[in-house]
Amino acid sequence: MNKSFPLPVKAVVIDLDGTLLNTAPDLAEAAQRMLRDLAMPPVSLDTIRSYIGNGIANLVKRALTGEMHGKPDDALFVKALPLFEKHYDEVLHCETRPYPGVMEGLKALRDAGYTLVCITNKAQRFTLPLLAAMGMKDYFDLILSGDSLPRKKPDPLPLRYAAIYYEVEPKDLLLVGDSLNDSQAARAAGCPVVLLPYGYNGGKDVREQDCDAVIDSLPELLKLIRKA
Repeated sequence: MNKSFPLPVKAVVIDLDGTLLNTAPDLAEAAQRMLRDLAMPPVSLDTIRSYIGNGIANLVKRALTGEMHGKPDDALFVKALPLFEKHYDEVLHCETRPYPGVMEGLKALRDAGYTLVCITNKAQRFTLPLLAAMGMKDYFDLILSGDSLPRKKPDPLPLRYAAIYYEVEPKDLLLVGDSLNDSQAARAAGCPVVLLPYGYNGGKDVREQDCDAVIDSLPELLKLIRKA
């Protein structure tokens, strides 16, 4: 962990699922409806939580196979994916809620003059209406979804894109996330990274990952950064 605090930062990049929003209940409901349509057995909420983080296509594959790296029959996957997407559209923000401190943290960061960016692996068709429904969309100057660019986290491309967009160095962007995807993307891009422990990291402790700090809630971030 980096001990040179406060970190000089020009923009704060924040992940969505597991960092800003607890989306697991609605993702799980969509998965259960998909499995029911396919006459397959249900999967527990805790299991679905462990599957979140690499985009909906991977979530569907995991729900179909019961394995993190499972590969379902191609015909089954082609049938299942649109079913999941249809059901997720139906329940997108029924049970999804911001984590404690998130709204206060976003307001405090904005009031402190930081540029805010949201980078998520969730598809844009779900990302934008979800952020709008949660009252978060206007906090962000730039929103990059999982299908906004050719590659997504843990690839560094979205972070590098954001750095070019704002004409800053990657080291001037701080990524706030909840998973190995986030820490790997940040390190590959050359960005500092702070992790939150309550999200979706496959059941693993984020404190074991390569990050600069772990905080319990978003407002704590203000103590660790300063305007570059």
